Amino acid sequence: MQIIKRIYKQSAFVLIPLAVLSAFFEWKKLPLSILIGGGLAVANLKGLAWGVQGLVGSGQQATGALVFFSMIRLFILIAIIVILLWLKIINIAGIFIGFTAVLVLLLKEGVRSAREEG
Repeated sequence: MQIIKRIYKQSAFVLIPLAVLSAFFEWKKLPLSILIGGGLAVANLKGLAWGVQGLVGSGQQATGALVFFSMIRLFILIAIIVILLWLKIINIAGIFIGFTAVLVLLLKEGVRSAREEG
């Protein structure tokens, strides 16, 4: 799982400067929202990796259980975001920026990994 470790390291190097740059804008909650969005994206990626490793390693039929755990993880993720929005701790633009930054890193590392193996 080297790709996931690289994404963790790179996400820190991307999210922190993004949060610092966003502090210059009008929105007061934007830097914290970017960090929380990136953290949730990384946590979601970690949960996905654990689920896939556990199901592939156990030899069980992966599709049903993987869909079930993905739905549970999605519900928890949405619940956290809704609670944070309800408490007015974050704004939705920052969450999207954080998620997008981690998604771009995931895509970049996926392409890099595919090129190295192929």
